[in-house]
Amino acid sequence: MQDPAATNSPRQIRIQASDGSGSFNGYLAVPRSGSGPGLVLAQEIFGVNQTMRDVADYYAEEGYVVLVPDLFWRQQPDVELGYSPDDWQRAFAFYKGFDEARGMEDMQAAITALRGRPEVQGAKVGVLGFCLGGKLAYLAACRTDADVAVGYYGVGIDAALDEADRIRCRLALHVAELDGFCPPEARERIVQALRGRPNVEVHVYPGVDHAFARVGGEHYHRASALMAHERSIAALKSAIGPHYDLAALWDKHCEYEFATRNVDDTMSTMVAEPYVNHIPTMTGGVGYKALHHFYTHHFVNSNPPDTSLVPISRTVGASQVVDEMLFCFTHTTEIPWMLPGVAPTGRRVEIPLLAVVKFRGDKLYHEHIYWDQASVLVQVGLLDAAGLPVAGVETARKLLDESLPSNTLMG
Repeated sequence: MQDPAATNSPRQIRIQASDGSGSFNGYLAVPRSGSGPGLVLAQEIFGVNQTMRDVADYYAEEGYVVLVPDLFWRQQPDVELGYSPDDWQRAFAFYKGFDEARGMEDMQAAITALRGRPEVQGAKVGVLGFCLGGKLAYLAACRTDADVAVGYYGVGIDAALDEADRIRCRLALHVAELDGFCPPEARERIVQALRGRPNVEVHVYPGVDHAFARVGGEHYHRASALMAHERSIAALKSAIGPHYDLAALWDKHCEYEFATRNVDDTMSTMVAEPYVNHIPTMTGGVGYKALHHFYTHHFVNSNPPDTSLVPISRTVGASQVVDEMLFCFTHTTEIPWMLPGVAPTGRRVEIPLLAVVKFRGDKLYHEHIYWDQASVLVQVGLLDAAGLPVAGVETARKLLDESLPSNTLMG
């Protein structure tokens, strides 16, 4: 069984301040491999709390050595707040007392400390920040020797746009359209000032508020958070890595599923808690235990012997692979994940199928699998296509030969 631990044991380290005033704590999370590019995670105004540690662990699973420095240490060491009204008041007090110039010196000290650690491959270090940390990520691109910077809903960036000419590395900013801490006029100044600059990208997320990427938060918006994460990983990987052969990893996973048909080998290619969702039938599993059960009893050993996957196209992104293929089989056995409860009909089925496969680091995180279920039902004889806007095997044939007639269902 796969080890459920996503990373090596995280730990606290000490970071020496560059002004000689002392040292401060940092939370360090290391990937399973024990090494990778470095990433300094700049905190929200709530300190190095559980949310920040969870984000650090998440990015360690992506393959980064993550350091979260205690940036409020000059006011009070080891601030760790929640999100109650009282904690909000305390957090704003720390924010108002934060010395930004000294804070950026501490950010550089953290970058330097991380760059010197043996776990960091190639001495490449990026910066990722949220809220207060979002502005510090922008300033890191202007003032530090970071190799890349990514900022989420940074507060006060509009007041520091005079530093934009000093941006020296790739910078990606995620801005919430409805952010009460960044009103429309401030957001527009940011967009206009940074638009068109080389290696700078600004993404505005419509209809979402501040902290839209904080899991469990009041304004969490999953779709926007997922899109922002994809863009963040693309920016980080392009500048500092890590670089994995995602296509080869996906091919190996498919080999275990359809060729050798070994469930444990299949699961070994995935993260500790993966999930699979076959969109048309909502079959699959969430988490190691449920997915292992699904693969064992409903998938790996349930596909007909003549099942084949015919590749049509493949797109490889920063953290995912999208495969377009033909999925072909003769319905000689029950296929619970595609035709649950349907006895074998002996009929031939050929359908276009799309797989969106997401990775964390060098392991599969999830699969979203799409196909036209109506076409399947037509081909196995459970749906009469007459008078309905659906087609059978014709959809597969036209995918291979675009010269076949179009608009045949339109009369």
